[in-house]
Amino acid sequence: MKQREKIRSNHAISYLNDIFAAAGFGKVSADLQSVAVGATNLLFTGLAMTVIDRAGRRTLLMIGAVGMTISLGAAALILSGVGGGAYLIWALLGFIASFAFSQGAVIWVYIAEIFPTAVRARGQSLGSATHWLANAFLSGVFPLVATYSKGAPFYLFAAMMAAQFVVVLLFFPETKRVSLEEMASRLET
Repeated sequence: MKQREKIRSNHAISYLNDIFAAAGFGKVSADLQSVAVGATNLLFTGLAMTVIDRAGRRTLLMIGAVGMTISLGAAALILSGVGGGAYLIWALLGFIASFAFSQGAVIWVYIAEIFPTAVRARGQSLGSATHWLANAFLSGVFPLVATYSKGAPFYLFAAMMAAQFVVVLLFFPETKRVSLEEMASRLET
């Protein structure tokens, strides 16, 4: 899951000006929109931190997956030439808000809570290494795929988010208010 987190987050942020330029926005407009994206990220990360213990990690991951699927699907359609270029900023802000409210905030908490004590350090290290290796790989691949079709990467990411929703729903236990020892016991059975 950490791979998917970096795939969407960093590539949307790293290539914002290029994405906006492809949709017909000027440089100044693209820069201002990048500021809006950063502010949205900050706001929704803070919001997630205030509700994570009440709503639960699993719930936030599923809410975020739905929001990201919709937002990335909309961005894919817009960038594929369906029209509505003026709405691209709203699709990307929706994605950033959904990401910051879910994976951006939750994954680091979840990965610390899901591994049994005996393997926690190795599990977190493996998760973090996978996270950054996938990011490095996809930083090079994203522009190549976007050359083929500006919307293609976003269709792929939207499909990954839909798949993530199902995976979280079926396989991710809730870690809210569950001690590390109790979580280890639950996972063993």
